[in-house]
Amino acid sequence: MSDHPLNIERNLAVVHQRIRQTVERTGRPTDSVKLLLATKTVHPELIAKAIAAGELLIGENKVQEFRDKDPVLKDLPVRRHFIGHLQSNKVKDVLKYADLIESLDRSDIAEALHRRLDATGRNLEVMIQVNTSFEKSKFGIDPGEVFQFIQELRKYPTLKVTGLMTIGLFDADPEKVRPSYTLLRYLRDEIIAENLLPAETFRELSMGMSGDLETAIEEGATIVRVGTAIFGQRIYPDSYYWNEQTPLL
Repeated sequence: MSDHPLNIERNLAVVHQRIRQTVERTGRPTDSVKLLLATKTVHPELIAKAIAAGELLIGENKVQEFRDKDPVLKDLPVRRHFIGHLQSNKVKDVLKYADLIESLDRSDIAEALHRRLDATGRNLEVMIQVNTSFEKSKFGIDPGEVFQFIQELRKYPTLKVTGLMTIGLFDADPEKVRPSYTLLRYLRDEIIAENLLPAETFRELSMGMSGDLETAIEEGATIVRVGTAIFGQRIYPDSYYWNEQTPLL
């Protein structure tokens, strides 16, 4: 963390202004984009401060961070999304904390989630993670397999598919990232056009981070995942946390 004290409220105001200006410029409804705080490695007291400022969504990459931060956050008015790669041995634990899983990309995980949910009489909102940058270092289903995956998910009625998520290309130039987001929007629209899922419940596009949220909103994002612009620079770059080759603790 920087030697300078963080001003969470100021940073949030700047991010919300960026979102608002882009939404207005693109002619979308003012409430069409939600801010999700990407809180990987962020101290729970800082997260609680952001929640106290009015934030409603947080997202974690690792189940262990959900667990470790739960004593501080469990009673606060916030929805918690799991946005990282989910291992089969963490399915039971993630269901203790997550209100929505954004990163579903494997049938075995879908089946494991369904078994747990069905046994307890629960449903869970999920999103399908798609590798729209076609990078081998990324998790996510291949875009060409999304339609078939949705068909497979029909076997698991406890899972309510609300949208698609992508990480996007890691590049400092937003225009190089844009095709990753354009493709995700195209897939969402095609899924609706083919009547695979209903438009009224399948609408979310989770894409865009601190450096390219404007591009993501221009391409239709309904959720932008922002961490660095609010909580400051982390020790490792974003690519470390989203890389398939990085050991998962």
